[in-house]
Amino acid sequence: MTSPAAENASGPALREFAAQLDFPMDDFQVQACRAVEDGRGVLVAAPTGAGKTVVGEFAVNLALKAGRKAFYTTPIKALSNQKYADLVRRHGVGRVGLLTGDASINGEAPVVVMTTEVLRNMMYAGSSTLNGLGWVVMDEVHYLADRFRGAVWEEVIIHLPPDVSVVSLSATVSNAEEFGAWLEEVRGDTAVIVSEHRPVPLWQHLMVGQSLFDLFVEETVSRRGGPASAPELSVNPDLLHAIRGADGRGAWDSHWAGDGRGRSRGRRNGRGNGRGNGRADDWSGRGRRGESRGPGTGDPGRGFARGGRPGGGATRAEVIDRLDREGLLPAITFIFSRAGCEAAVGQLLATGMRLVTDAEGTANRRFVEERVQGIAEEDLAVLGYWDFVEGISRGFAAHHAGMLPTFREIVEELFTQGRVRAVFATETLALGINMPARTVVLEKLVKFNGESHVDVTPAEYTQLTGRAGRRGIDIEGHAVVIWNRGLDPESVAGLASTRTYPLRSSFRPTYNMAVNLVRQFGRGSAREILETSFAQFQADRAVVGLVRTVRRNEEALTGYAEAMTCHLGDFSEYAAMRNEIRTIEKEGAKARSASLRAAAAVSLENLKIGDIIRIPSGRHSGLAVVVLPNRGGGRGDAPSPAVVTEDHHLRRLTLHDVPSPVEPLGTMRVPKHFNAKNPKARRDLAATLRTTVPYDPPRRRRVVDEDAADERIDELRRRLRAHPCHQCPDREDHARWAERWWRLHRETEGLQRKIEGRTNSVAKTFDRICDLLVDLGYLADGGERVTEHGERLRQLYTEKDLLAAECLREDVWRALDPPSLAAVVSTLIHEPRREDAGLAPRWPTEDVREAHDRMVAIWSDLEDAEGALALPTTGAPDPGIAWAVHRWASGRPLDEVLRGTELAAGDFVRRCKQVIDLLGQLTDAGDRDLQRVARKASAAVLRGVVAADRLD
Repeated sequence: MTSPAAENASGPALREFAAQLDFPMDDFQVQACRAVEDGRGVLVAAPTGAGKTVVGEFAVNLALKAGRKAFYTTPIKALSNQKYADLVRRHGVGRVGLLTGDASINGEAPVVVMTTEVLRNMMYAGSSTLNGLGWVVMDEVHYLADRFRGAVWEEVIIHLPPDVSVVSLSATVSNAEEFGAWLEEVRGDTAVIVSEHRPVPLWQHLMVGQSLFDLFVEETVSRRGGPASAPELSVNPDLLHAIRGADGRGAWDSHWAGDGRGRSRGRRNGRGNGRGNGRADDWSGRGRRGESRGPGTGDPGRGFARGGRPGGGATRAEVIDRLDREGLLPAITFIFSRAGCEAAVGQLLATGMRLVTDAEGTANRRFVEERVQGIAEEDLAVLGYWDFVEGISRGFAAHHAGMLPTFREIVEELFTQGRVRAVFATETLALGINMPARTVVLEKLVKFNGESHVDVTPAEYTQLTGRAGRRGIDIEGHAVVIWNRGLDPESVAGLASTRTYPLRSSFRPTYNMAVNLVRQFGRGSAREILETSFAQFQADRAVVGLVRTVRRNEEALTGYAEAMTCHLGDFSEYAAMRNEIRTIEKEGAKARSASLRAAAAVSLENLKIGDIIRIPSGRHSGLAVVVLPNRGGGRGDAPSPAVVTEDHHLRRLTLHDVPSPVEPLGTMRVPKHFNAKNPKARRDLAATLRTTVPYDPPRRRRVVDEDAADERIDELRRRLRAHPCHQCPDREDHARWAERWWRLHRETEGLQRKIEGRTNSVAKTFDRICDLLVDLGYLADGGERVTEHGERLRQLYTEKDLLAAECLREDVWRALDPPSLAAVVSTLIHEPRREDAGLAPRWPTEDVREAHDRMVAIWSDLEDAEGALALPTTGAPDPGIAWAVHRWASGRPLDEVLRGTELAAGDFVRRCKQVIDLLGQLTDAGDRDLQRVARKASAAVLRGVVAADRLD
């Protein structure tokens, strides 16, 4: 469908492309496509669901017409698979290929969809597939802010041939112009197209009990003697009143429901494609002045309704039932917990809820059965298949990274087709494939980030709620936050009002990157190339501002120095003594605090297995027993012994939990082969703990030694009293100016240190990496030549690349059989949860244990070398899944492999895919014997559910 804007387009290719679409193009799409047709690079920043991919598809279209290649890159394999299917439907299977870590389909096609890492590896390898490349589409380019994988995007952008046009598609970011300026610097002429318009308006709500409220209302303020001002958004007063009622009486006077306080935002009635016999339209036409929507037909007169949860909150089943009756499905409910997602499905099953017809449910069940035909029957029960298929047949499902990827793909396809109406998901869904809904529900605005519970940021809130509203289907989208005690609606309003967030580079050189760049360009040229990174670009821009601030501060310092001039003597000398006294007193307080912290660290380090301690405060306060002493983490890591608390939780203690020294209250026996990951074993140990210490012993008073009077302070005070300026009647006036001078002086010194640290920061890191690689024999001739060992390192793209290369050089894995090689390779890719880190592993064989011990020794030496050069340290190999991987590679059934572990099936499959990927790299980098064993190990792992699934 040709839009008026497209009809005025400058080129025939765009007019032809627009005519093939079944919707009119938006202005930002037309502007971006014009730039692409003109041969320019383009950065498109627009909200989720706005239609950015149209620009990428136009670039693909141009490539096919010009007889050149186009690569379409995505951050995750699931998104690659989805985009591959979209482009096959448009251009045919013969013209489109797919390259991911475990799929290679028609890789020499004119259009190839791939993950960004595949393109990076292809460029470093000098692949002939790059011949004839004309366009690269980088979907979700804002992923370059990801601290684990973001550097890959910058590598690709920097190293692509100059005649390749780059089409970058990004979420709305506040510094798109800065990012575009960098793209122009490294890629040439680049158009920056920014659109903050959502094609489907998003309305924000809070659910209090079972009643829905608009978060905002428009208020028009009248000025005396003048016209009314423009309407302003404010938090709905009826919402605030309802929350006060829920917090206080637990009920709400119904007369508040329909008094019409506040004004509506003039929103359109209706929602389009609403279910429930038109109730969606009825609902959207009511409550526009902040009224509640009670249960049932949405009659505002019903007022506030209490839910089934403690405190009056609605249960998950009640929330979904309410949304269903109001025509607000399909919905995605974000729950920041895998267990919470599974529990939600179980709760809906327990209530007998059904969101689709019997015929639709039967069709869904048949679809699932067809998709899981490749999975052995005995594995299905281990995977939670029966609850999964029952939920799907009733129209709801969970979606999280712990699920089998095949199951996630089923949920995504059925939800996109409208055959699943409610999905309970973790936040990973918001970062993944195109899966829009009419409504997004957020249960909480707090999540666990791996270390602590933190508030959802405006960027995360925008990403999550951006799923609401399906273009071409819904007239409007809805974001619903479930109110809980302690949730401030003003804070929700702040999140909802913040639409953009800055894009920050996470780029840093790696060992693999260094040897690849040196081999291609030489050390000097490689250093210059890295100085063109977005990370350095941002640092340099920041330095310009810092330098300007330093100059301004220096001028102010001169003025402050004049203002504190005293006719009796040198007041700057007098002020310096006063400042030194304050500094000594502050440092003394810090030293006392640091001494206490150091004593606490020593006490944690000295704890032994079986020691009973008291955790003084926090969520896990109370008695606990040590099950694993401190193992000594990486350089600079504080001690963190593992304990089982009296409520049977496993926790890694840190100085945050125990800020002052802890002393054992006693000891108890911990079974020799105690498995801390086994919930039953933890419950039994906690019961024994409570029996051993039936009451909490009284706390011991800690004697604190008071510091002796500091002689230096006494001396300074004597000199102050003897100084001529001490007698000045305007002394304190001079002192105020002096205090300002010292404060600004400290600030200026800090800015100067920042400038020094940021100038050429990326290149300096690269130099230190090259120095280490020279010392270890991976580079030679002062870092200008790649050695034979360096050639091996070039082919290792794992995060622990140098550790893997060192293990190859030392023949650590030579004597291993295929299952054992798979097990030790898993130690290079496994990232344990914080509470599992360092727990005593189960060793499948003595060979695996010996190989791991050698790897740890190599890692320790490597960490020392990195520390000496102030480089980020490589993580230690972790054997947390070595036992499971060995048993799987040995042909054991899935239930036996996962029995006694807390490893989710989806996590296990994902780790197995990563093991296979690294084994493939060893096949390229190792000698013939290792290549042979690595191939056998890869084949042994790629079976059953791992082989049946091709999504991740």
